[in-house]
Amino acid sequence: MTDHRKETRQRVFLKGRIVFNNGSSSFDCLVRDLSGSGARLILSDATTLPQVFDLYIPQRDRTYRASLCWRREDGIGVVFEEPVRAAPAALDTETALRQRIGELEAENAALRRLIASAA
Repeated sequence: MTDHRKETRQRVFLKGRIVFNNGSSSFDCLVRDLSGSGARLILSDATTLPQVFDLYIPQRDRTYRASLCWRREDGIGVVFEEPVRAAPAALDTETALRQRIGELEAENAALRRLIASAA
């Protein structure tokens, strides 16, 4: 099998968080291989992912814009479009608030659907 990577990936064992839908959808993953241009991720289940999403790695305090490159039973490969460095505290707070608003809006929509179906 030919390796098409631009850089050698470093074996790591880092917690990651995949974020999409403007922060309203997210779930945990495990980062197993990492380079400046991509990563191999292990997912807990067969989740449907968009082609492009954000990958947050708390231990590195970095968020990457990632594109899905390949998918196998044991994980996925992603290519980083651009690394986003840690933001100042004010921006981190704003991002967290936007994410929470997205979560609350999704929860509100689900509750409205539940009420409508019960009526």
